[in-house]
Amino acid sequence: MALFRIGYNRHMDTNALLRSLPKTDDVLARPELADALKAYPRAIVLDAVRAAVEAARARLLAGEVFEPTAADVAHDALARATLSARPSLRRVINATGIIVHTNLGRSVLSAAAAAAVQQVAGGYSTLEYDVESGERGSRHTHVESLLCRLTGAEAAMAVNNNAAAVMLGIAALSRGKEAIVSRGQLVEIGGSFRIPDIMRESGATMVEVGSTNKTHLADYERALTANTGLLLKVHSSNYRVVGFTEEVSLGELVTFGAAHGVPVFEDQGSGVLIDLSRFGLPDEPTLAASIAAGADLVSASGDKLLGGPQAGILVGRWQIIQRLKKHPMARAVRLDKMTLAALEATLRAYLDEERALADIPTLRMLTEPQSDVRGRAEALAARIRTAVGPGATVACADDIARAGGGSLPLAEIPTVVVSVAPSAVGVVELEQRLRLAAEPAIIARVKDDRLLIDPRTLLGPAEEDAIVARLGEVLGGSASPTRT
Repeated sequence: MALFRIGYNRHMDTNALLRSLPKTDDVLARPELADALKAYPRAIVLDAVRAAVEAARARLLAGEVFEPTAADVAHDALARATLSARPSLRRVINATGIIVHTNLGRSVLSAAAAAAVQQVAGGYSTLEYDVESGERGSRHTHVESLLCRLTGAEAAMAVNNNAAAVMLGIAALSRGKEAIVSRGQLVEIGGSFRIPDIMRESGATMVEVGSTNKTHLADYERALTANTGLLLKVHSSNYRVVGFTEEVSLGELVTFGAAHGVPVFEDQGSGVLIDLSRFGLPDEPTLAASIAAGADLVSASGDKLLGGPQAGILVGRWQIIQRLKKHPMARAVRLDKMTLAALEATLRAYLDEERALADIPTLRMLTEPQSDVRGRAEALAARIRTAVGPGATVACADDIARAGGGSLPLAEIPTVVVSVAPSAVGVVELEQRLRLAAEPAIIARVKDDRLLIDPRTLLGPAEEDAIVARLGEVLGGSASPTRT
């Protein structure tokens, strides 16, 4: 907010000062607001001017003595208009080392996926149109064949998120019937959404079996009735129970379900299409593995380990997927054209696994060797050290990155961070100034009185440049040194 010139005429009474407040039209005509009126909607600038005038009025009524000129009010209005015109949903730099950061939008789309979104968003598309026949088509076709090829499933579809996928699957298979689930799998996902709540809203009667840490096949056998419509298995992708534990494997549950004519639905949660264990990450079941094990229906997220847009993926037997497609709820949870475009482009990358690992940012961040991160961290630290001078002590340190997004909860991914110990300001103030004043905002971690910047989650030279420049402004007052 602009500072007004302080008046020293103590004999000016408040009423006189209030009468001197500039009129709205006079402020709008000021040259300080000319560019703002071109860049922003007039309504935003007008509201900002009115707010600035009222702010000056409030200060006068509070007893402050100053002369509110039109120029000063215009400067204040410009700051307010700029802040008001800024989008609420905007780009930030993730320097936290949390790869699938739920609060920062989870997975970053690949360049191909982002380009696909732009292409269909800027014009008409074949969303529900078959060019060859000239007749109406289905939006399911854009990703179904790809999902079937990548997972070995007979059929597939996608909805707007995995919670919707689970709700649709249970509603289509077990509404008005019983759905058996292990007590140890009644997880809570992001935003306090719980599996029991989803099952209740799906119209199924939840039947809990086993205990928190142990469930046996005999527990399912005792719970089975003529009204059992579904066996639900929920993969604990966002937590682990360790120690004295036991659960029924998917294969055992499939055999049991087949013997009694009851379908098995596995909610995988994270959504994995390739074996990540060969990169030192914990073993997670792939969609293909669950289909090969005989699951009738499998669901997963699109924006977690898969590295695509927010979506709920459903793969399984043809008859079951057809039931889901025809269910009334399917329309309520269907995908829009932009998400479908991003998901299709992401899935196409998986046709070449090496390409997927290189092009999909989430996979690249998860699997990048620590040695490669170290090289980037050392180069970034050298630039920051030059930019801030004596304003901070800058070093590199081994640390741990996280998968995030409720995925791979036990995975400690070795990384190397740039550690900044400021001397000019406190570390909390430094974190706030990077977060609040920068555009885009820079989101980093604070640990042991140091600001930590993890290159693993940075998206290239432009973000590194922004970090160096901002730290230089805050701690060193210098321009950003060029990259060598």
